[in-house]
Amino acid sequence: MAEKATAPQKSKGLWESPFTSSLAKRDRVTPPEVIFGYFLGPFGGLLASGIFTSQLQNYFTDVLRLDLSFLTALQLVSTVLIVIANLMVGQLIERTHCLAGKARPWILLSALTLAVSTVLMFFVPFEGMARMVWIAIAFNLYYSVAYPIYNTANSTLVAVSTRDTEKRGTMASFTNIAGFGVMGAGTMVFPILVSFFLKEDQNLWLLAMSAIALFTLITVYLQFRFTRERITEEVSASQTEGEQKEAPSLARQLSSVTHEPMWWVIIVAYLLYQFSGAFKNGSMVYFCKWVLDNSYFGTAEAWGASQSLLSIMGALPMAAAILFVIPLCNKFGKQRVCIVGMIVGVIGGIIAGLGGSSIVPVAAGVAIKCLGSAPLGYMILAMLADVIDHIEYKNHIRTDGLTMSIYSCIAVAATPICNAVFSGILAGVGYDQAANVALGVAAQTAAAQTAIASCYIWVETVAFAICGVLLLFFTVEKNLPAEQAALKERNEGAAPEAERA
Repeated sequence: MAEKATAPQKSKGLWESPFTSSLAKRDRVTPPEVIFGYFLGPFGGLLASGIFTSQLQNYFTDVLRLDLSFLTALQLVSTVLIVIANLMVGQLIERTHCLAGKARPWILLSALTLAVSTVLMFFVPFEGMARMVWIAIAFNLYYSVAYPIYNTANSTLVAVSTRDTEKRGTMASFTNIAGFGVMGAGTMVFPILVSFFLKEDQNLWLLAMSAIALFTLITVYLQFRFTRERITEEVSASQTEGEQKEAPSLARQLSSVTHEPMWWVIIVAYLLYQFSGAFKNGSMVYFCKWVLDNSYFGTAEAWGASQSLLSIMGALPMAAAILFVIPLCNKFGKQRVCIVGMIVGVIGGIIAGLGGSSIVPVAAGVAIKCLGSAPLGYMILAMLADVIDHIEYKNHIRTDGLTMSIYSCIAVAATPICNAVFSGILAGVGYDQAANVALGVAAQTAAAQTAIASCYIWVETVAFAICGVLLLFFTVEKNLPAEQAALKERNEGAAPEAERA
């Protein structure tokens, strides 16, 4: 039987023009939608962020020569603004009703805002105080406006595109692959470009980031064109026009999610996963400098080679895991596969921790730990989408916007908060900022080395153990197919009533 191609029954307008209409015409999710909507689009949308995570501080200090106290204040104040912005965007998405959906219009808006704010960060025409004001505005235009819009809307797409749990797993996995690819580009590829070509030339930095901004603009636009919100259409068709204009109140949404144990299981697991990863990433360079014995590469000053090796040993298992994570989750369920992954991650962490300063066991342990982290990293969005369906079944409202804004808050706030805590830890254990890296492990006290190793290895290892225990209580998958079928029947039954009204 030929597959039915449907379209929302709404009047033609802005969202049915040749430049804004969705190219995803089928009722089921197709390969082009997965590739453009959940891999290429997120890769382009998040690419600048991945580069900023690795190189923005270096650009501020060594290229623009900005005052360190100004940078500290900027990042702390901006963290508050970022959290507020993410929560606001979530509510705006929840209250958006148009033919394009509720998240996709914001995806389209973010294509322009991401590109413009990226360029403005590197087009700096002023000196002195005016330069700092310009950077503060450009920094928050990106992190407090453009990035929250994109990241929250992008995260929401998985939950509203389909109820097919296997397709959700695939889409969430591709989105997370894009995220990991972005981090790889930021930590392994772009630093080479900086060290050999860009160096401290501001004009070359502007040229490179302008090219990335153009890439972002194109890929995010393609993401908008190749996606479709089937669940939004389903819910919209079941409502009257008056109902469509009135989204559930924030209080009702908060009550629905906070009274749902499954929501807490996934949110807390994600918080532990994200924050422990931020501790690991923020302490990595210090671990390679002051804990590892870099004589394996000939000299104590070869810490950069150690960092590259650990990055590669972490990235390769994550990349390879996509070949088996989705099939295993489809066969055995997301919960079981993620629990096993956490156990593997804990084993890898123990191996790395017992390796001490020796690069070989540490690298092996890191590889195993990253392999174990892959299932939860790839499936967390799909599991959260399943919980949203579960909440809809119980409470007759969807909480996509609120849930994904909180998800985005955790993702964005993890790095600045953990960096601030890590800086405090270093100060508390007597970290010597003037130490000579040529002295290797002898340059720092045992207390400093222990603190650094704990942040790089043991914080994440303990977090994985707790996540594994939490996931034992994640039982949504058991009754989800029946609940989704009931939701579809409920909405389809309500559609004729809405038409009569």
